[in-house]
Amino acid sequence: MTTAYTSLDDGSVSNKGRSTSCVTLVVVLGCLTVLGIVLAIIVLERPPPPKDHDTLPEETSTFSTDQCSMTLVESIPQHVKYKGNVTFGIPLEKAWKDLISVAQHQVDVVSFYWTLTGDDIHVNSSSDTPGRQILKALEELPSRNVSVRLLSSVPSVRTNSTDFTILKEKGVQVRKVNFGRLTRGVLHSKFWIVDSKHVFIGSANMDWRALTQVKELGVVIYNCSTLAKDLHKIFQSYWVMGEKNSSLPQPWPAQYDTAINKEHPLLVKEDNVSSRLYLAASPPSFCPPSRTQDLEAILSIISEAERFVDVAVMEYFPATLFEKPQRYWPFIDDAIRTAAFERKVNIRMLISCGRDSNPAMLPFLQSLASMDSPKQDISIQIKVYIVPVGNQSDIPFSRVNHNKYMVTDKVAYIGTSNWSGDYFVTTGGVGLVISQHAPHPVWKTEALQSQLRAVFDRDWHSEFAVQLADLHHHPDCVISR
Repeated sequence: MTTAYTSLDDGSVSNKGRSTSCVTLVVVLGCLTVLGIVLAIIVLERPPPPKDHDTLPEETSTFSTDQCSMTLVESIPQHVKYKGNVTFGIPLEKAWKDLISVAQHQVDVVSFYWTLTGDDIHVNSSSDTPGRQILKALEELPSRNVSVRLLSSVPSVRTNSTDFTILKEKGVQVRKVNFGRLTRGVLHSKFWIVDSKHVFIGSANMDWRALTQVKELGVVIYNCSTLAKDLHKIFQSYWVMGEKNSSLPQPWPAQYDTAINKEHPLLVKEDNVSSRLYLAASPPSFCPPSRTQDLEAILSIISEAERFVDVAVMEYFPATLFEKPQRYWPFIDDAIRTAAFERKVNIRMLISCGRDSNPAMLPFLQSLASMDSPKQDISIQIKVYIVPVGNQSDIPFSRVNHNKYMVTDKVAYIGTSNWSGDYFVTTGGVGLVISQHAPHPVWKTEALQSQLRAVFDRDWHSEFAVQLADLHHHPDCVISR
């Protein structure tokens, strides 16, 4: 039977031929609702964390002598200009080129899809120059005796990309993981591992548009071998599943277990900043029991927040998008409402809208926003971030805010997934959770958590962030029409 796929703004795919079965932690339960309940129960049954992460007893952390250096990474689309003195991460193009330049032994990269030149999508634009440069730099790595392994997803975005063909001719190893067969989802992760000690995690696919036409956010961490080796376990699970006729192990072999998770974060110190880190992942079928699942991480972060939760994601749906029939999936939505209603946590959500966004988002966003009530001390504010299209209308699936992060008074979270049910049930993704402590004068200048909040504030107060009530048929936002 031929299966039809419709590409979405993230390069995501809608599989119209998918069944309604889904994979759980170990066995197929056959129902997304049941899976969600199981995941929620798992979260609820775990002992509550201490209120203050900075007072966690030392024995709960995995200590590292690594001199981990964390830097926020961004891509701001061409012709998007901010007013005033605002915070920016280092350019994504620079971060990727730096990682390639420092590589000495091994580079492993995961991306949902690969389109590093305009030719891949039949577009003639000089803005693909950085993508071409990245492709060229990757081509040259084998000649420097650097081993390169690249991964992408099946199903993926339909393009005429020749990236893998070119790279294979230069000695690069490539694999495509058939997530459609394994989980009825896609491999949506986006990360780099260099020399088992440098890491990039973020929203950006290996796409020239991510460098010049799409707003992206991620983090690069240098000299952090313990974290890099833990991320390598996730990479290796994808690599093995990229073999022909692979099947999901039940359970995963011991070499995929992790000692770093929500209960036992990695403790690292850089100058005056101490950080607790762990990696979360999805889907459940790719997680050994020791790996914190992405949904669990997100729910726990929201439930532990005491003052504020700021969320910036491209898509927000308390439902499944790609299963047929679609199902209501309220777990993150419920956590947000509970935080605002019961604990009076201030919620701000910055959701993306572009020409290719799904207009079905609007009722869900309006429903959340309707809870906002100063008289009852309930604060849920929602804005839509719109990247002006300008004269770039000939470039498909661009001019959009592709961010996927959250920052609270306790934690920074940088992920690779949009916030709808499929991304946590059937789709491959990763999230980095960072909790930091530093003296107040150092906090604002050196803590990544503080920088991420400053970036959110910059976007929230910018001319590109529009209140739901003020959309008024915005020409560059489909949900306003």
